[in-house]
Amino acid sequence: MSNRIRLCLVLHNHQPIGNFDDVFEHAYRDSYRPFLDVFEGYEHLQISLHTSGPLMEWLQQRHPEYLDRVARLVEAGRIEIVGGAFYEPILTMIPARDRVGQITSYTDWLENRLGGKVRGAWVPERVWEQSLTGDLAEAGIQYSVLDDFHFRGAGLTGDQLHGYYVTEDNGQILSIFPGSERLRYLIPFRDPHETIDYLREIADQHPDSVMVFGDDGEKFGTWPETKKHCYQDGWLRRFFDALTANRDWLSATTLGEAADHVLPIGKIFLPDASYREMTEWALPVTQQLAYDQALHELQHDPRWQQIKPFVRGGFWRNFRVKYPEANEMYSRMMMVSRRVASAERQGVVGEELYWARRELYRGQCNCSYWHGAFGGIYLPHLRNAVYNHLIAADNLLDRAFGVGETQMAIDDADFDFDGRREVRLVNNRLVALLAPATGGHLYELDVRSICHNLLATLTRRPEAYHRKVVVGSLGDQDSCASIHDRVVFKQQGLERELQYDLYPRKSMVDHFFDNDVTLDAVSSGQAMERGDFAAGVYEAKLRRSADRVQAVLTRQGNAWGIPLTITKGIKLVADSSLLEIAYLVEGLPAESELHLAIEFNFAGMPWKAEGRHFTDGDDRVLGDLGKKLDLHDAERLDLVDQWLGLDVRLTTNRPTRFWTFPIATVSQSESGIELVHQSVAVMPHWLIRADHQGRWSVTMQLELDTTPAEARRTEAVELVESV
Repeated sequence: MSNRIRLCLVLHNHQPIGNFDDVFEHAYRDSYRPFLDVFEGYEHLQISLHTSGPLMEWLQQRHPEYLDRVARLVEAGRIEIVGGAFYEPILTMIPARDRVGQITSYTDWLENRLGGKVRGAWVPERVWEQSLTGDLAEAGIQYSVLDDFHFRGAGLTGDQLHGYYVTEDNGQILSIFPGSERLRYLIPFRDPHETIDYLREIADQHPDSVMVFGDDGEKFGTWPETKKHCYQDGWLRRFFDALTANRDWLSATTLGEAADHVLPIGKIFLPDASYREMTEWALPVTQQLAYDQALHELQHDPRWQQIKPFVRGGFWRNFRVKYPEANEMYSRMMMVSRRVASAERQGVVGEELYWARRELYRGQCNCSYWHGAFGGIYLPHLRNAVYNHLIAADNLLDRAFGVGETQMAIDDADFDFDGRREVRLVNNRLVALLAPATGGHLYELDVRSICHNLLATLTRRPEAYHRKVVVGSLGDQDSCASIHDRVVFKQQGLERELQYDLYPRKSMVDHFFDNDVTLDAVSSGQAMERGDFAAGVYEAKLRRSADRVQAVLTRQGNAWGIPLTITKGIKLVADSSLLEIAYLVEGLPAESELHLAIEFNFAGMPWKAEGRHFTDGDDRVLGDLGKKLDLHDAERLDLVDQWLGLDVRLTTNRPTRFWTFPIATVSQSESGIELVHQSVAVMPHWLIRADHQGRWSVTMQLELDTTPAEARRTEAVELVESV
């Protein structure tokens, strides 16, 4: 008989905050329920199961019978519930107070609903920094799972990874199991006997070992081709049969059982890391391509196996550099977190603070803060969901602090932690954030009544996988390959859609173009920028009065080499959903016209969708929000989103030409590479001519009308009260 070995199967089931209901349902139908259907019949098998808070809340609402089944298996000792942070944040991205709060609140929820004692925690995306040890221990966690990649980074070899280790920080200890990358690629993609053979080899060489498979439960049915593979073709049943047939030496057990009956191998301090693929995705694109090329070449080097343990990519936090939009979400999240902490310090209590904290935690869900094989930050509905919850938390905190409808504030600080000051204007209806050092852009605009950031846009930038789009390599779309190895194009002609922006796709972006430039040239990125205002540094002055605030931004720059000064002001009045935006251009030559365009981008208003369209001043529909428009002598343009209940109305005090065009990215998701609509670009533009003082000016009003949304909400409340 072979030496004994323990196999801990640790499943991580997760759906992010903001994902579509049918995606949850699809994953439930194709992965979570059928896995349980098969697993229940193998009474001697045990697993450790982590289910993220967003998914758990959905299951509680839509399929409580599934949770009842899980609870019975917990009571029978078949399933160990693994806890963690409630809403699946990257733990290193949030303050320690929120880490502990998320973990302890989720432990309470799980133990109340499913029973059993929560002792272990899932570390989202296995993003690890040593300081997490103390926070996990403080939250009552005894053990967790990371990748063997982390342990190899600490200098361990494969022969030293057949158990678990203890780590320590500031006197607090935590046990950490290394999850096997080899098992991640074997299960469920290779025949079960290959996993059995691999485990038998380890058992023979390392008696009484513990091996851990820790990975996504969606691999069993939701990932491409895996539903057929796991259930129709019977892979999962054959795998469980193989475990059963070898139970005399192979025990499928839980992390808790292993921790209770096996001593730790020793002590370890792990480097900052995540799983291997994540470290590659975190690199800048040029370095990612160089890294891929180096790996390809080194794999043919006879010394590769010696070199491989010392090769690693980047650092997770640099996703906030690679994608500034992730940093914008992070900085907004930190504003809210600090307000929650301030409320707690001041002794604020009540339902508003409780739910504000819960909304903050929801806004910390990790998926929209980065990008790899999954859509992540490229998915607008995930970004919108983050802002929705953070804005909702802010609204609740206002009530908790007793802030009235007449609130009015303006301040400047380094809100996004880049060493430069930003400006914030606030009333009870809007929050506007400006970046004077980056073109004086308006980079966030929160419509508080519908909890929507109208500027949750995304700039188009190169990605390493874009080379696959250009080459057009389709790969084998029918094989059940790991999601990291698949190349599938969801649309044809994506290579023609690749386009990269030279400046952030925000609002109040100031362009000078050639006088005869066309809409097609501007929308395709072929128009030459003739000024230095689009991303230049503006100086900011703040003005306050009892019922209004204004930020005035000024830059001395040039267009076509002509020295010019642009002064732009943005004014917000108490209890108003209107921003007044005024421009003054000085130093204009008397003898010629210059072409000025002011760009706005509006996010979360999808193209090619019913009830989302442009209208003119007479409420005539001009086309859906994906249409290119070239309007002449207009003074008003509306963007209507009936689903949001929002009308974005831009009016000017002089006849204006308007260009509109969609902004879309070619981006990768788990189901393939696709075109994703990100924002609607609206450009009022003029051929400006100097007055007798060499000046030109325009005043615009940006009004955010949410009357339809508020009317729907009132009707819903009245309906509930009547019932």
